Amino acid sequence: MEDGGVWALRLHPVHQIRVPDSTPILKREHAKKFREEDMQIRLDGKNCLVTGANSGIGFATAEGLALHGATVYMVCRSKERGEAALNQIRSKTGNANVHLEICDLSSINEVKSFATKFTSMDKPLHVLVNNAGLLENKRETTAEGLELNFAVNVAATYTLTELVMPLLEKAAPDARVITVASGGMYTEPLNKDLQFTEGTFDGTQQYARNKRVQVALTEWWAEKYGDKGVGFYSMHPGWADTPGVAKSLPGLSEKLSGNLRTNDEGADTVVWLALQPKEKLASGAFYFDRAEAPKHLKFAGTAASHAQINSIVDSIRSICGFSVKG
Repeated sequence: MEDGGVWALRLHPVHQIRVPDSTPILKREHAKKFREEDMQIRLDGKNCLVTGANSGIGFATAEGLALHGATVYMVCRSKERGEAALNQIRSKTGNANVHLEICDLSSINEVKSFATKFTSMDKPLHVLVNNAGLLENKRETTAEGLELNFAVNVAATYTLTELVMPLLEKAAPDARVITVASGGMYTEPLNKDLQFTEGTFDGTQQYARNKRVQVALTEWWAEKYGDKGVGFYSMHPGWADTPGVAKSLPGLSEKLSGNLRTNDEGADTVVWLALQPKEKLASGAFYFDRAEAPKHLKFAGTAASHAQINSIVDSIRSICGFSVKG
């Protein structure tokens, strides 16, 4: 599941209003400020890695980057679905420089093995898109003992980003990491209970907590690697009609059918962030509809929680088998 529209809808009812051309009003209002020239930038000769790329926003992102001439590496769990997506993107874009990488992001050991293999190619990585996401409503534990949502949304995102940093630094000063977060994080502060061991498990709440961690991690990375020539950005794609939404929130998906963004609309800001000159962007920021957006709602009481990020990163590093300091 690559978006947080359930919370966007709760917080911004205007998303549900229809206009004659079937585009949600908020999207249309923001689109009035979109500049056509922003999307005419080419990515020829640049390497992009997109996780969760066989469907939904990840597929639309991979396709969008390929359309702009990038060499795209699609990270997918399923070889069969990945190959189908790969062939579709190559056919639709005419770009033969699209490649498939197989990795189950719920396994930190598999993420580490993939990162070792990928970094051995020693190619500069210009764009990393941390798109793969999961909302599993019932508690599930991976073979490595991690709560499943946390494993995919947080542990894999952190591990992959850290391990490909040498390739991102090779692409400096133009390198960037784009993490597909969610407006869902507005409802949750940072919480040290990363794997939801306290209280009754709630998959939707855990997803929101995971997305808050991603936004705070983006800030943390921007500060940590500020002198490395790598930009870090998180974004909210809006409420999009993705397979993940249909699977994880079927009731809402059916209820709001026709009021959802397309996958291309959900991916629009991801592709925009990949294309823009970095001087136009603010590293560490959170984006929505091609513009910087607030990370906290007034009176939500979430802002102070970001002070915990250093201890939370230490916990993530320990869980993922990294040294605690580094």
